[in-house]
Amino acid sequence: MPITPATEAHSSSNGTAEPILLELVDENGVTTGTAEKLTAHQPPGQLHRAFSVFLFDERGRLLLQQRALGKYHSPGVWSNTCCGHPYPGEAPFAAAARRTHEELGVSPSLLAQAGTVRYNHPDPASGLVEQEYNHLFVGLVQQAPAPDPEEVGGIAFVTAAELAERHAREPFSAWFMTVLDAARPAIKELTGSAAGW
Repeated sequence: MPITPATEAHSSSNGTAEPILLELVDENGVTTGTAEKLTAHQPPGQLHRAFSVFLFDERGRLLLQQRALGKYHSPGVWSNTCCGHPYPGEAPFAAAARRTHEELGVSPSLLAQAGTVRYNHPDPASGLVEQEYNHLFVGLVQQAPAPDPEEVGGIAFVTAAELAERHAREPFSAWFMTVLDAARPAIKELTGSAAGW
């Protein structure tokens, strides 16, 4: 679930650019090393740590994100509120909160762990592979999003029924249904039975 261009680097303490590294893990989520971001997504893919966030408004509607067209992987498709990778050594919870603010300009008023899911999703369009051990989070958003156009092409708040309609007619990320289904028990607990999730 890449969230930034493959060429992006973050600045070190001395101001020089460093490649973005991902945390490699085993099948139990135990850290085994690191790999450069694009390298980890080359076929057959290296299993690495990731996170997925599902934020809901006070009406129980899910905040969807349309990935910006400039993304090197899965551009222009709809997906969950936010997803990405912790930096090596960064707690998944902290990474989820950080990236949600960076991409959407919001800080969740509640953010809770919702389990993990492991998957392997090749992307035929890019040739890249998502081999991920994904930490799931659900929460509430009470402020208006202010998306970063470099990251986000569009947003929408949808009910469960509206999501089903949109999913049937528009492209979604390959991992979307996998992470949504894995997070459903926590989503139902958060939103209540009346929301229909």
